[in-house]
Amino acid sequence: MSREPLLPALLFWAALALLPLAAPSWLTGQLAQHLCYGLLAMSLAYLWGQGGLLSFCQALFFGVGAYAYALVGLGKLPLLPASPLLGLGLALLLPTLLALALGLLLVTARVPTGPAWAVLTLVLGVIGERLAVASPFLGGSNGLAGLPPLALPLPGGAFELLDPVPTFLVLLGVTAAVQLGLALKIASPAGSLLRAVREDALRAAHLGIDPVAVRLRAFALAAALAGLGGGLFAAQFGFVAPPLLGLGLSTEALVWVAVGGRGSPLAALAGALLVKTVEGLLGEWLGAGWPLALGLLLLLVVLLFPQGVFGGLLARLARPVRP
Repeated sequence: MSREPLLPALLFWAALALLPLAAPSWLTGQLAQHLCYGLLAMSLAYLWGQGGLLSFCQALFFGVGAYAYALVGLGKLPLLPASPLLGLGLALLLPTLLALALGLLLVTARVPTGPAWAVLTLVLGVIGERLAVASPFLGGSNGLAGLPPLALPLPGGAFELLDPVPTFLVLLGVTAAVQLGLALKIASPAGSLLRAVREDALRAAHLGIDPVAVRLRAFALAAALAGLGGGLFAAQFGFVAPPLLGLGLSTEALVWVAVGGRGSPLAALAGALLVKTVEGLLGEWLGAGWPLALGLLLLLVVLLFPQGVFGGLLARLARPVRP
């Protein structure tokens, strides 16, 4: 699917924007955190669905963004002031630079985009988590706590995002802007180039397209979006730990995208919100048995909806009507 249908996207964002009017504050705060996971899911959907690059290290960039925010917010970087907004900027920059470095290693070396690529990204995620555990500067296995909340500069002074509703609305605006940007990117000539490389890199190269450069840009953009999600998550949660970098979260992100639909960032976002919400409900209803029930439910979803619960629907709505 090369474009997002407009009406379902507008209805989706309008429903989320009106949610605080009816939902309790605790649920609103929980959904704000889930929107950060949604940013991670959208980054993976863009990289996997549009570029054909299945990454098992997407949480690595999410975690790097979270740690970047934490280190700046706690004033642990001597050359930088303790500024949450600066930390958020670094949460975008560091994952991008890391992805460019890793991408030059993987993409330029022409690592195949199938199982070999997936295994190598899996190894990178494991290495990142183990390095964080072994680093006293990053708090080791205990992580870093006491992070300052995100503060918005206003004429009357900085406004700290502590209350659930303002935090949710700010996160909603950021996530909507990212989804709109990705939709425009996918529908642009750059999106067409990425899909052309995904379908047949050799043929694209014969047509004058540089597959290495196209994939490298996609890898860096996906990393930046994942890092943004990690920085916003750290700002809300006030705590970061090595599992944010590891294989567990990357695997969860794959599940969210598979459930929602990898062909559409909007569908992947909806999949992340759906799975995280169902996790909470099953935990209340079934106690310790909720992971088994969730696994069976996800198995049924993947079997019944090969394009994802929302991806197939959006693909049909985006298909032009023939007279």
